[in-house]
Amino acid sequence: MRPMSLVPLLTITLLVFSAGHVLPAVAEGEGREQKVWATAGSPAVLPCHRSPGKVGKSWKQLPSKTSVLWKRHGGSAHQEPHMVLEVGYSGLCKTALPMRPRVSLQDSALRNGNFSLRIDPVRSEDAGLYEAQVVYGVEVRSCRVELGVVTVTLSPPSPVVENEPLVLSCNSSHRASLVETRWFHNGRLVITSTTFCSLHGALSILQPAISDAGSWGCQLRYSDNEIISATYNLQILGFDGPANPVVYAASGSAAELPCTLSYLPSAFGSSTVTAHWSRLTGGHLQGWGIPQNLSSRNFPLHLPAVGPADAGQYRCAVSAGSKTTSRDMTLAVITVTPSIQGPVSEGCHLLLICSLTHPRGHERFQWKHLDAAPANSKLAVATSQHQQGHAPHMGPTLEILRVSQADMGMWECSVHGPEGRLGAVEYGLQVTGAQVSSPPTIFSGQVTFGLTLTLFLLLAACIMALALQKRKRSPAFPALEGMVAVMVPRKKEVEENQKEKIQQTEC
Repeated sequence: MRPMSLVPLLTITLLVFSAGHVLPAVAEGEGREQKVWATAGSPAVLPCHRSPGKVGKSWKQLPSKTSVLWKRHGGSAHQEPHMVLEVGYSGLCKTALPMRPRVSLQDSALRNGNFSLRIDPVRSEDAGLYEAQVVYGVEVRSCRVELGVVTVTLSPPSPVVENEPLVLSCNSSHRASLVETRWFHNGRLVITSTTFCSLHGALSILQPAISDAGSWGCQLRYSDNEIISATYNLQILGFDGPANPVVYAASGSAAELPCTLSYLPSAFGSSTVTAHWSRLTGGHLQGWGIPQNLSSRNFPLHLPAVGPADAGQYRCAVSAGSKTTSRDMTLAVITVTPSIQGPVSEGCHLLLICSLTHPRGHERFQWKHLDAAPANSKLAVATSQHQQGHAPHMGPTLEILRVSQADMGMWECSVHGPEGRLGAVEYGLQVTGAQVSSPPTIFSGQVTFGLTLTLFLLLAACIMALALQKRKRSPAFPALEGMVAVMVPRKKEVEENQKEKIQQTEC
């Protein structure tokens, strides 16, 4: 009976001993193969853990000496596996020469039960079957992971220049037959059109614009119903703002022509950048060089004072590395031409003509009187009554039938388009009139008339005295009285004629 009782006791003892040293990961489906997909150029992690999804508290009680060996099987089943990365009991790490700078363990200390292999960045030739062996004393943990690689290629290579045709292609290491390829831009399905053309899974963009930049995704569907997706961030070297812009500037003012890249030059890996402005005038090419600045994407051209002769076509060309992109723009100058140069006399007929070089045909003009008289002056009443016929005036020509003091000051001609206010020019109107030059003339006329009237009154008094003395009238006296009555209105008529002649001469 004693030998029979020892057998169960030894069996239970061995089971207890073994249970304390078997890794939970080994007991949970060891040898099962996993599949991981990664996009070429991005990192990939091949998972291998002590226990899938968690690490038990008993890990610290396991042997501290651990070794990890990651191997990669060849392209065919007949090729022997070769080492990718190995960490020995001493902690010394070895890596295969072709993958040395790109492979590492997620947990280099091997304390958290994470033995996953990280590859950064992934290449298309990295696709294949990988196997890990983790040893704790006499225990072994095995992980098998197949890495599939999706490759999105751009032709020509980045940076892509605006309006330069490009081709996006997508393929993977999956061995089944490809059934369908679909493309997405910023999450929206791309429909084949005159702009986007799809052929054999490749997408052609004939005239890429800045709006075509962003996230592009490809979706591959295979005969075994496997669906694989990948994304690509497309950057296009171009300019912000509309194509062929027009810059409006007032004659005599400063103007700044914008030239802003869509990205910083450093985003394309360019270490050198140059910007150059040019303009063809009179058969001669004028050029301006802009100092390079890798930390900026703005290269404006500043013109201190522009006139009609400065209006025309300008070109900004920016070179980043071996790529050059350019944009043309137009400088349109707004001018005001008066029908009377210099100060204008009061009562004159005046025309202010607002003109625009290089019009596009949809511009609208508006005139507005910017200055207003003080509220406590008599001129304020006249101004408010006078401007009822002038504010605001639509059209390029402002006509003032009779210039008055209320018209003095700054006038603004603004140009408007479908997008709103485009630009404006100001004109200062100076008015000289009767209140300045006419009073001396009127005053001297009044003095002359007063003296003449006084003489006539004295003469009439003398005649009356003689008449009283002789008690009879002279026949010449009625004629003299008629002359006095006629000369007064004629004097006023002469003064009015002289005033009109002066005003006509000044206008």
